[in-house]
Amino acid sequence: MTEGHGADTLAGSWPGCMPRQRARALLELLRWHKPSGRLILLIPALWSLWLARAGLPPLPLLGWIVLGALAVSGAGCIANDLWDRRLDPQVERTANRPLASGRVGVSAAVALLLLMLVLALLVVLALPPAHRQLCLLLALAALPPVLLYPSAKRWFGYPQAVLALCWGFAVLLPWAAVRGSLAGGWPLWLTWGATLLWTFGFDTVYAMADRPDDERVGIRSSARSLGEQAPLVVALCYSATALALAAAAVLSGVSFAFWPLWLLAAVLMQQQAAVLRRPALPAAAYGRHFQRQVQLGALLLLALIVGFR
Repeated sequence: MTEGHGADTLAGSWPGCMPRQRARALLELLRWHKPSGRLILLIPALWSLWLARAGLPPLPLLGWIVLGALAVSGAGCIANDLWDRRLDPQVERTANRPLASGRVGVSAAVALLLLMLVLALLVVLALPPAHRQLCLLLALAALPPVLLYPSAKRWFGYPQAVLALCWGFAVLLPWAAVRGSLAGGWPLWLTWGATLLWTFGFDTVYAMADRPDDERVGIRSSARSLGEQAPLVVALCYSATALALAAAAVLSGVSFAFWPLWLLAAVLMQQQAAVLRRPALPAAAYGRHFQRQVQLGALLLLALIVGFR
């Protein structure tokens, strides 16, 4: 697909679409029709909220964090598709995305991106006034890596590490919203580290499904760079994730009720990593792995909720 085709969509096939088709195409551009991708960003934010409060956060703050995660993840998906609108048609998994297939034009995508960024800004401005300045600074600091991450696959062999840094802001912002500072000591930075490692692990697996197409079109990924060592690295990332989050919970005063659920999640993470060592896995197996990580991240969150009751 040429740039002209994508740019002309707004003036061509776009107006002829039925309103329901337009809405669906925009929903797909935001990936809001795939809740797993939204939850996997929200989960570390909720880890941070529960650890910062050592218990249930105020419900209005919880609502703002959920809305902010939706806005930021949507903006990130649009930025990714804008960067990749010429590459996505060449990759089987992404060929039918709205920009790649021409169902949404570049102008419409940029307008929706700006709308998501404004929504994210409004969420920050709705946070407690005493904590708002730091949250705003963190949101502004997160913006460049979130918007530039999609370019990393063109020049860096481990773009998943850049994504992990973006995910780290999902820990820092909620913590700042609760406490008004980043003076959380080890619990904060262990949770931040757990999030970076978990993100690098699951996104490396996500990239495994695309290795043949990525190699053909010249897209870089940690899955390609690590080669046969990728399953081992993923397993180590998951081990370190579970241990770091457990250490953060202990330092925050978690009760014994945390441990059974934590142990179950940690064991299942290793079981999922072991599956990656099987030869000739079908591409669908990597998607199922991603879904399992959403569930296991949620199980770790449930462990925190139970442990701080």
